[in-house]
Amino acid sequence: MKAALFDFDGTLADSFAAITSSTNHVRRSYGLPPLPEAEVCRYVGYGLANLMADLVPGAPVDEAVARYREHHAGVMVAETRLMPGVGDTIRALAQRGLKLGVCSNKRVEFTRELVRALGLADCFACVLGPDDVSDRAKPDPAMLLEGLKRLGVSASETIYVGDMVVDVRTARAAGIAVWLVPTGTTEPDTPADRVLASFTELLELLPAHG
Repeated sequence: MKAALFDFDGTLADSFAAITSSTNHVRRSYGLPPLPEAEVCRYVGYGLANLMADLVPGAPVDEAVARYREHHAGVMVAETRLMPGVGDTIRALAQRGLKLGVCSNKRVEFTRELVRALGLADCFACVLGPDDVSDRAKPDPAMLLEGLKRLGVSASETIYVGDMVVDVRTARAAGIAVWLVPTGTTEPDTPADRVLASFTELLELLPAHG
């Protein structure tokens, strides 16, 4: 393997508190009661428009999305942290010469800001979102295919690391092997190529390139 692409929410970072905070901000603005984080997490992964349609029923989706983004910009850095072992593992993989990238359904300017705030910007050769591929969110494979192009690698030389069923569907559509991390949103029967015991297992499975 020469490269690895990563999902962001639930894979690299625990951003569910921030997502829940912004979701409930929008719900309150439409007179709806707040939801617990565990309930919000069930709907994360398919893009913000789908999240708002599912969790703010009856609200105009574009308006709800705009309210979410306005609120999220003010809370996402403070309420997002790296998953256990992610920081050291990503830095070590980058030092080994692997080409790394992020492919997230989050708005790309938010993902890039968070990657910088979390101290990993120098490790990733690309950070992509739907904005980079004509708003074709996962499970459309466009984002992963763009990632391959930007890293200059083939699908057979790359793995995609995620945590949800949508990540498996996306990788399958792109022809990329997919490994899942056990972050609590992974379904037991998800047909991934591998389910990792922990994120740090990547250090055993991805030796130095070159």
